[in-house]
Amino acid sequence: MRDYLLTLCVTAAVTYLLTGPVRKFAIATGAMPEIRARDVHREPTPRLGGIAMFFGLCAGLLVADHLQNLNSVFELSNEPRALLSGAALIWLIGVLDDKFELDALIKLGAQMISAGVMVMQGLTILWLPIPGVGTVALTQWQGTLLTVALVVLTINAVNFVDGLDGLAAGMVCIAAAAFFLYAYRIWFSYGIEAAAPATLFAAILMGMCLGFLPHNMHPARIFMGDSGSMLIGLILAASAISITGQVDPDALRIFEGSTKAATHAALPVFIPLVLPLTIIAIPMADLVLAIVRRTWKGQSPFAADRGHLHHRLLEIGHSHSRAVLIMYFWSALIAFGTLAYSVHSTSMWIVLSVVFLSAVGLVLLLLPRFTPRAPRWAEAVVPPRYRRRAHLVTAPESAEAAETAEAALGGTEPVAAEREPVPAGVNGATAIGHRSRFSDRSKAGARG
Repeated sequence: MRDYLLTLCVTAAVTYLLTGPVRKFAIATGAMPEIRARDVHREPTPRLGGIAMFFGLCAGLLVADHLQNLNSVFELSNEPRALLSGAALIWLIGVLDDKFELDALIKLGAQMISAGVMVMQGLTILWLPIPGVGTVALTQWQGTLLTVALVVLTINAVNFVDGLDGLAAGMVCIAAAAFFLYAYRIWFSYGIEAAAPATLFAAILMGMCLGFLPHNMHPARIFMGDSGSMLIGLILAASAISITGQVDPDALRIFEGSTKAATHAALPVFIPLVLPLTIIAIPMADLVLAIVRRTWKGQSPFAADRGHLHHRLLEIGHSHSRAVLIMYFWSALIAFGTLAYSVHSTSMWIVLSVVFLSAVGLVLLLLPRFTPRAPRWAEAVVPPRYRRRAHLVTAPESAEAAETAEAALGGTEPVAAEREPVPAGVNGATAIGHRSRFSDRSKAGARG
């Protein structure tokens, strides 16, 4: 565990330290697209955050290769090299898309090629444990198609949910944390070395997200872009493929009686084998709903709109930060609820806890529907939205306050309210300089 934590910290530190220079590089190269109709942010924000995340991945793999307890992962398995090859390809396509806005079909082809590169180097699904049937061995073509499908679905699900500041990085970090605990339990408790690569991938993925989140929380100073969202989606899928297709269920030593009966009895253990699918259930549902919604309207499934789940949370009345936290809550509930059920499937407390937390989540979703007002004696300790509307300040009171402020300054400087506002650049930065408040200068001149 100490080596995994060291790898996580190094990955997070490298990602965090490189994000600042990458932001300046993105501004210098003009990797700041215009604000689109579906965007939530109001200031042009640089992309290319995936550059820092990719170098964090490289740093994490390099450190793990030199640690005594993790070096065997690179000696006994080719999966880390397969991951790095596929990640480098999808990252390069993402960087080009952040700068030049590539076509959706080109990105889809790149995702499939990246998955194929990993399959060619041995990172593929070999068998599937199916409850009631047993362990089903897959042919080479079946394993390849299933691997490519899982990679493409996971990448696009993460890409679809990347619509609010800190949303994608936080949700993937929660997913990676739950998956790390499960993979580490398989590796340490059962002594299965084949689960070590998946454990390493999950630790590095957590480090990448944790290192990038301080720069990406609302208001975000930089976006990860497709170079980051497709990268972390591919790593999450690679972790699932590694432990699902490479770990032999017979090594878990839980089979008793016939194969069918044993597989059915081991259902709680098999559930986390597809844990990345359950922990991205929310973005996956968003992906399916988006395809159905756009197809129903006669649009392309790749056409962008403002109908995603996070957009609907904002329309209900949630603030930006609260919408992100609600998505975090549901992701953690699904991921860690599944993980807890796999460990103690017979415990009724787990089921009751999940039901209770689900009810809490529903209350949080409906919170903007009612805005209770706190009593006056409690207004000092509650958020402003729960306070009664304050009385408007009259003109004489405002003048008196202005005179008091001017007297306090000694009459040498104007009051702060009379000073000219300083023009803001990109999210408070001054790297871009002054930006006109008119979107079209010709129209502004016509109005004058």
